[in-house]
Amino acid sequence: MTFSYTALEPSGKRKTGFVDASNRDAAMAAIAAEGRYVLEIAEQAATQQGPKSAGEAKKKGKVGKSELALFTRRMADLAAAGLPLDRVLSVVAEQSESETLSNVAQQALAEVQGGKPVSEALAEHPKLFNEVFTQTLRAGEASGQFAEVTQQLAEFQEMEVQRRSQIVSALVYPGILATTAIFVVVFLLTFVIPKMSGIFTSMGDDLPASTKLLLALTNFLTSKGLYIIGALVVGFFLYKAWVATEAGAYTRDQFYLNAPILGPVVRKATVSRFARVLGTLVYGGVPILLALEIAGMAAGNRVFRRSAIIVENDVREGKRIADAMRDAGAFPPVLTHMVAVGEETGDLPKMLTRVATSLDFEVDNGMRRLTSLVEPFIVLTMGSFVGFVVLSVLLPILSASNTVK
Repeated sequence: MTFSYTALEPSGKRKTGFVDASNRDAAMAAIAAEGRYVLEIAEQAATQQGPKSAGEAKKKGKVGKSELALFTRRMADLAAAGLPLDRVLSVVAEQSESETLSNVAQQALAEVQGGKPVSEALAEHPKLFNEVFTQTLRAGEASGQFAEVTQQLAEFQEMEVQRRSQIVSALVYPGILATTAIFVVVFLLTFVIPKMSGIFTSMGDDLPASTKLLLALTNFLTSKGLYIIGALVVGFFLYKAWVATEAGAYTRDQFYLNAPILGPVVRKATVSRFARVLGTLVYGGVPILLALEIAGMAAGNRVFRRSAIIVENDVREGKRIADAMRDAGAFPPVLTHMVAVGEETGDLPKMLTRVATSLDFEVDNGMRRLTSLVEPFIVLTMGSFVGFVVLSVLLPILSASNTVK
């Protein structure tokens, strides 16, 4: 059914529109989930329902992280509004802009109505809902805090989306500069200089060293260009095969952590993700040993995954979490100290969230500093090469003109 409504925006502005829902309560819950306060709502007759606009059509294809975050946020808001879980899934299925998510919610709804928990129903789609998501939901269901736990999951996913967006935004301009620089270099060496090489060759061996070097680079690229491209392609696939192994992935991740300038930013971002995932799981009631294992996998770094396994084994033997992290070696003091405070006060999730928030702020500053360093470096490198080419071209011409005089 389609309902027309008049509602107040959070800003106090009135808004009218239409919403599809199975009944009046579901329609009101869907509108409230968007932060609006319903003033009037009425069912529309079938003849009054206009065709949906292209913007209202459900999108097909791959589900993005932002769509997953919105899906989780709607689940959290509807559950917090007091709706039963089957109605939550029904409304989410109708409101989702993604056809894939809508179908998944409908399948989960059928299974939930058959008596299966929401976490198990969603766990049947591991490509969309990872173990962090399903294990946390399972713990929330067991503890009776489904709405609160889903709220934590939504906040975690929104932070991930925001972090990814910040990284992409920070790399767009340097990426454009780097691509332009490579294009200019290749264009000069493969198209411009070869057309002038005949002039330089006619001058004999009495050429400046920079000009000889430029001609040698041009000849190498033009004669071995296909071999260079082939070597790059083969090297790329060999690298992908190497990092697909455990040893290769561990070596790569260790290099990222220890790299100059970039390493501290990567380490802080990894620790932040580990702490946020661990805090979300512990808040949801997931047992600490399982939470450590999942957080290690979710950190996205093999070094931290191995360290998390060491911590898990030490905690299983009776050691405190903070002491086990300190002995593992990969975790920074800021994390171990806050974990120790959390253990003493009995509020570990709050301390882990504070660490993650603090590290996120440092990562943002680090990314800005990196960007401010990369941009002038690319500009200077490209300018230096172009200057080298111009100098190499002009020097023999000036030398020839002086000889003629």
